[in-house]
Amino acid sequence: MQQTPVNRVLPVYEQWLARWPRPADLAKEAPGEAVRAWGRLGYPRRALRLHGAAVAITERHNGDVPTEHAQLLALPGIGEYTAAAVASFAYGQRHAVLDTNVRRVFARAVTGVQYPPNATTAAERKLARALLPEDESTASRWAAASMELGALVCTAKNETCHRCPIAGQCAWRLAGKPEHDGPPRRGQTYAGTDRQVRGRLLAVLREAVTPVPQSALDRVWDEPVQRARALDGLVADGLVEPLPGGLYRLPTAESTDRRPFFTAHRLPIHSPRPSKHSLARDKNPQFHPIRRPVLPRSYIRYTTDGQPSVRRRLPRTTP
Repeated sequence: MQQTPVNRVLPVYEQWLARWPRPADLAKEAPGEAVRAWGRLGYPRRALRLHGAAVAITERHNGDVPTEHAQLLALPGIGEYTAAAVASFAYGQRHAVLDTNVRRVFARAVTGVQYPPNATTAAERKLARALLPEDESTASRWAAASMELGALVCTAKNETCHRCPIAGQCAWRLAGKPEHDGPPRRGQTYAGTDRQVRGRLLAVLREAVTPVPQSALDRVWDEPVQRARALDGLVADGLVEPLPGGLYRLPTAESTDRRPFFTAHRLPIHSPRPSKHSLARDKNPQFHPIRRPVLPRSYIRYTTDGQPSVRRRLPRTTP
């Protein structure tokens, strides 16, 4: 539920568990079904990652979610935060769980600043580990409590310090609540962005039971360059599968084959600016630099779980 309100997540969460109560149930489905069920929650790549994790759990752990932190971290799409959260909340283990809410609590209560840095730092991780109780069960409750404190009391705006159980020890409050003096905190915009275009394109594909022609996708956004860029991004992210004849659909099991492959979906690459070598050659026809590759086109390569891993370019050498 990172970056998405709980009231939006709960209905989808309940429907998801009713349809796929165990990882093996989800693993049997095509990846596109996970994207379809994800609906309008946002950040649809998480649906693909969840499907990839379900496949890995089924294949590596007989369908049981692993209990060891290292095994959780090795699953596709599972990062530092999620692995720590599952190990702590589901299995009662001692791990520092650092989400936005926890980081804000620590920044105010301990560091004395209004907001934490934009990205998690090594200093924050060190502080979180130092504050964690030694006892496993207590540490697990501590992780949940600090997260709830940030979500319900020590909020980003309109914090309710009179309800806070540690208000008397809060460094930021005792310092008079100094204003944030770091980099400006900009809220995420949505209207008119590529994210909005991607959402509209995916909405058409989610509602379709058969592959969708290009013309149907063209109708969702008037600006052709932005629309093409958004569609290219969806293909690159593995959220959309291009088919012959200008058709598109949500990804199938066949499109996330175990072997890496290149799609035929070519991305536009802008012509490079004149290099110092080309300028030197104009001045001196005898100038011949070391042969170097020119990269006129790129292709997307997918990993075994259907996620793009690298853009491979086909080089053409020139003098």
